[in-house]
Amino acid sequence: MKKLHQFLQLALLVYFGAFLIFFIAFDTLGGLFGMEEITSDSMVTIILIGLILFLAAWGSSYAAYSSLSSTIKKMESETNALKAKIYDFEHPRTPSSQKSPPTEKPSTTKPSDTDPSNLPPRQNIT
Repeated sequence: MKKLHQFLQLALLVYFGAFLIFFIAFDTLGGLFGMEEITSDSMVTIILIGLILFLAAWGSSYAAYSSLSSTIKKMESETNALKAKIYDFEHPRTPSSQKSPPTEKPSTTKPSDTDPSNLPPRQNIT
């Protein structure tokens, strides 16, 4: 898909580059192609073909980006799965750790504005 995108980008560049050169040197090159003057029909045809090439290049770039994005997401999920397996190997569960820890009774604490540390409250001396 990436090769198609590169080819379409190059084709678009060559297409518009060739017509740029053709229109700059129209006085000399127009006679070679049997064109006396540039008509609106020929310009519309040239621009529509260029638009089709541009849309094809844009579509291929979007498809290539989407493909790469899905590949990256798949690799990240595989990496996370492997990290989890490594963690499980490094920290195996022992029978004592499988038991749930004893639950503590919720202590009732009254909300206060004091610091929870053991420091006495500050005294203002005047």
